[in-house]
Amino acid sequence: MLLPFRNVAETIVEAVESVLSDRELDVELIAVDDGSSDGGGALVRSIAARDPRVRLVRTEGLGIVGALELARAQAHAGSTLIGRMDGDDVALAGRLRAQIAHLDRRPEVALSATRVEAFPSSAVGEGLDRYVRWQNAALSPDEHRRELFVEAPVCHPSVLVRRDALARVGGYRETSWAEDYDLWLRLDEAGFSLEKLPEVLLRWRQREGRLTWTHARYEPERFYEAKARYVAPLIARAGRPLTVWGAGPTGRRSMRALEAHGLRASRFVDIDPKKIGRVARGVRIDPPEALSVERDCVLVAVGAQGARALIRARLDEWGFVERRDYFSVA
Repeated sequence: MLLPFRNVAETIVEAVESVLSDRELDVELIAVDDGSSDGGGALVRSIAARDPRVRLVRTEGLGIVGALELARAQAHAGSTLIGRMDGDDVALAGRLRAQIAHLDRRPEVALSATRVEAFPSSAVGEGLDRYVRWQNAALSPDEHRRELFVEAPVCHPSVLVRRDALARVGGYRETSWAEDYDLWLRLDEAGFSLEKLPEVLLRWRQREGRLTWTHARYEPERFYEAKARYVAPLIARAGRPLTVWGAGPTGRRSMRALEAHGLRASRFVDIDPKKIGRVARGVRIDPPEALSVERDCVLVAVGAQGARALIRARLDEWGFVERRDYFSVA
């Protein structure tokens, strides 16, 4: 288990002990103190002194990718699975045992995640609550593949991944967008499957100033860039003109990111009668009835809550197949 942390002394003991709670599991916990100044490192050192399963590594501000890669490189050579948590999250009883059993019975799956609970409730706003519910709804490999270009469909601290799969896609890497989302996209691109257990087995702590909400890698434009980088080759492979369903901000921003990869929209589609017949990014806006499965590759790019599900249902009814004839983004 890789556990990078910095200045979380008030939670680090609970995080470490939650990973180590099952004494019968063969667990190695590599805790990377990435420049703490609050005594958290000393607390982990005291645990390591009495529990050989814990190894403390001290660094000076490598950042999340550097800390994770350092820990991955130092993992025991015989380790076949790698988990990851933050120093303020809590693994619930049976988490690792359940995920190990999951990967044992599903050899075709590279990554096992779990449903999560965001806490404390005072720090969980409407947007985060909606995101966690959306994320928890994706369980099967097919559901993860469908949602992958919408947003990150798994919570990084809940993950247990096969070490060889992680190595084959190059581990964690520095990018202009979120390092975990980049990893899920690369695993998918390499043909690996992601799957989630239906149980809530991780408590995902929220706190003011969390990197997920403040770092430039997590700005909306970076997510558009990440999605475009990985969906563009799939659209090109379809070999049909690209139609964007959604002439609003989401569709236009998605198309702008795809244009950087040489793609151009042949037209937009929208249900708003005020938009039909007008022009978006230089091409006509048509009604949905103009679509043809033989002629169009469709990018579903809508932001309104519930709209994506309605569009998917209509495209499925018309014979379009997701991830072959159409792709959903947000």
